[in-house]
Amino acid sequence: MAQGLSTTEEKIVQYIQAHQKEAEQLLETTVNINSGSLNIAGVKKVGASFAKALQEAGFTTEWIPMPDSINRAGHLVATRKGGKGKRLFLIGHLDTVFEPDMPPNPYTKLNDSTATGQGVNDMKGGDVIAIMALQALNAAGLLKDANITVYFTGDEEKSGSPISVSRKDFIERAQQNDIALGFEGASGLFTVATARRGSSGWKLDVTAKTGHSAGVFSAGSGYGAIYEAARILNSFREVLSQEKYLTFNPGLIIGGSDMNYDSKKSKGEAIGKTNIISPAVTVTGDLRFLTEAQKNAAREKMKSIVAQNLNGTKASIRFSDGIPAMEPTKANDDLLQVLNKITQDMGAGKTVAGDPGSRGAGDISYIAQYVACLDGLGASGKGAHAPGETINLNELSFLTQRAALLIYRLTHQ
Repeated sequence: MAQGLSTTEEKIVQYIQAHQKEAEQLLETTVNINSGSLNIAGVKKVGASFAKALQEAGFTTEWIPMPDSINRAGHLVATRKGGKGKRLFLIGHLDTVFEPDMPPNPYTKLNDSTATGQGVNDMKGGDVIAIMALQALNAAGLLKDANITVYFTGDEEKSGSPISVSRKDFIERAQQNDIALGFEGASGLFTVATARRGSSGWKLDVTAKTGHSAGVFSAGSGYGAIYEAARILNSFREVLSQEKYLTFNPGLIIGGSDMNYDSKKSKGEAIGKTNIISPAVTVTGDLRFLTEAQKNAAREKMKSIVAQNLNGTKASIRFSDGIPAMEPTKANDDLLQVLNKITQDMGAGKTVAGDPGSRGAGDISYIAQYVACLDGLGASGKGAHAPGETINLNELSFLTQRAALLIYRLTHQ
């Protein structure tokens, strides 16, 4: 028996070890179904496979459809209603970044410890960990009075717009629970996420007097839109780039003597002559932050910089909200301590919080203000979002055991 594990917990571990082949089969089956965010039929097919596996764990499943205008498949929800322990909300997603028109990458074992395939790590591997953990607990009769909701969204990689529609049911159900556990990929076996940065967008528009380039810098002609845009962007860098957890990236800049920008396609066209002072520039970018306070403070500083216009220019900046931050909280840290005790009881070592700056935003961020959260409980591997993405099969069993023991202790407190 591992140090600190009860007889019941040892049985959970043994079940998972004995059913590793079934876990790998479920992983292979779902990886071989293309479920790019825009592949509605594929996302639903993956959802059906996972629904069957969750039903085998004693869960009642339902499909939450999206309106046709959203152009997304919908979400899989599985529930068990009871009155024992903490009310848990388990998060995964069915979609991947790989659409049907991209080169295929079927599930393939590269060796005894590594497999590749589209979404094998992000995040079908994480979904399988959550499901197999629940199957193990159900087989031991440990879910009879548990209150658990499993929510696998169908559009995490490219969320349907508006968010007020595509995440409405997700947020409402989460608010009925105490704790959210996210099964996004693990960053090492003993590092999990107690915080994740949020993301938002910004658009900078600059206009200026135009005329012959011979007059640039003069009182009458001014500096032109390109110089003003350059001033603003460089000032952003000088003033804000050293702030911890804050990043802002200009992803597109377009300007010239004649230009147009298509915001729906994130592309534009420009014509520019070197002897004409540019009358217009558009820049679009993102802004990532750890807290709402940090986001709002950064926006105010950016507005102030934008307002200090060079002669002959005007500039304005607009901000758009994206995914909120999963802010660090005491409740999140308390969850980490429960997990840390588990991994030490397993004889595996300490578990710590990872660097929030190393992760992007995720579905769990939409609900972090309502419940205690822990993320990064999913599969380990490399190359997520890229061809050749891999999963470490040797670590899959340990991560499933860890998840099962965490769910068990939280529902039996």
